[in-house]
Amino acid sequence: MTVSFSEHDHVLVTGSAGFIGMHVAERLCHHGVRVTGVDNFEPYYDPALKEARATRLATLPRFSLLRLDLADADATRDFFRASGFTHVIHLAAQPGVRYSLQNPEVYLRNNVTAFGHILEGCRHNHVRHLVYASSSSVYGANHTLPFSEDQSTDHPVSLYAATKKANELMAHSYSHLFKLPTTGLRFFTVYGPWGRPDMSPMLFADAILSGRPIKVFNHGKMQRDYTFIDDIVEGVVRVVVRLPSADPVTAAPCAIYNIGGNNAVALETFIDTLSSLLGKEAIRDNQPMQPGDVVATYADVSRLTEVTGFAPNTPLEEGLKRFVGWYTEWWKSSAVTTQRNE
Repeated sequence: MTVSFSEHDHVLVTGSAGFIGMHVAERLCHHGVRVTGVDNFEPYYDPALKEARATRLATLPRFSLLRLDLADADATRDFFRASGFTHVIHLAAQPGVRYSLQNPEVYLRNNVTAFGHILEGCRHNHVRHLVYASSSSVYGANHTLPFSEDQSTDHPVSLYAATKKANELMAHSYSHLFKLPTTGLRFFTVYGPWGRPDMSPMLFADAILSGRPIKVFNHGKMQRDYTFIDDIVEGVVRVVVRLPSADPVTAAPCAIYNIGGNNAVALETFIDTLSSLLGKEAIRDNQPMQPGDVVATYADVSRLTEVTGFAPNTPLEEGLKRFVGWYTEWWKSSAVTTQRNE
């Protein structure tokens, strides 16, 4: 499938100073697309990393960045009115499962209220397609692998997952009521260069190189569908140029797709591969299962492949090699500090 944009297209990427947002905005600019990014620079982790991503994007032609709190209804409404976006890729959100146990109000504000403002902005300003980030966490208590979009997602096991499920329901209602084309993308454990410091690749790499133990939850009996960032970006870009078909039940122009590596990798395999690439043995501190966590994730991506002709295909070792190259050359020499594996 050829990805093709018009010279008149203007794409909004929310969360553009975030991990996935930076990569998506960068890719769109390389397609010659006019891109506006917004980010509120929430200090969930060291804002210096977000600033560094923003600095990288600032060098790109046809890119501009606005610092904006999408939970501010008036500011978001005025922003949409003045901008004339043709497409919106909504990646801004409060991430993290465990953090939601202590800070629920942040998730309600940034994941639910802000998404409502995005929907309103798209509805009233003739946006042709809204693509938004959902999460594999919506599968919650499901145990049948691989996860398929046809499975029930009515039993989330964390507030973060519940907010992502809420986004899917909200988007469907706007598609049904106002014929706004929406597509939700359920991301599966994204990793790669410029990644988030609260996620396992960064936490583990920092601990391994520092000689500290890494906390291995559920005594290592975990599986994750690790998905390299380039595969995520390819899926997002292919989806945004393809309008969804009508929902078979409501005729609403909406769709939901999994984007994952289509491979459940044991946590022990992930740690061993990362340790080997770093050239240092990991010290393991086995811990019980954490509240809100799930034992395994594994994406069925056949629906994404059918629609876009693409399936994520970066092997774990290759993806981790590229992550380690970035980590050792940039992160360790920078003044930015990771959140420790505490």
